[in-house]
Amino acid sequence: MGDELARRLVPDELWEVVAPLIPPARVRPQGGGRARADDRAIFTAITFVLTSGVPWRGVPHVFGVKPPTVHRRFAEWVSLGLWQRLHREAVDRFGAGREVCWTSALVEGVVARTCEDSK
Repeated sequence: MGDELARRLVPDELWEVVAPLIPPARVRPQGGGRARADDRAIFTAITFVLTSGVPWRGVPHVFGVKPPTVHRRFAEWVSLGLWQRLHREAVDRFGAGREVCWTSALVEGVVARTCEDSK
């Protein structure tokens, strides 16, 4: 169920657009710490939240990531302008097709969630 849902939310063709836009993890000067959660799993969980309207705490365990991690990465990517860059890249690559509608929905969800989180 988890893999099927993940592939439907973020098909391989779209992940090929998204992956290069995601900034690399910051390196901790002191080293150590936990391994960073998988970017695709995080992105898929964020996509689920943005398109379903569930609260951050409602991220299903099938994605293999914890809700606080998903929300933290969402906030990080918002501050780095990932969502606008993703939409521009999708428009450049796909024109006005289905993928652009998909990224438009994500960007609208980002705007709604950032306004909600700032209250």
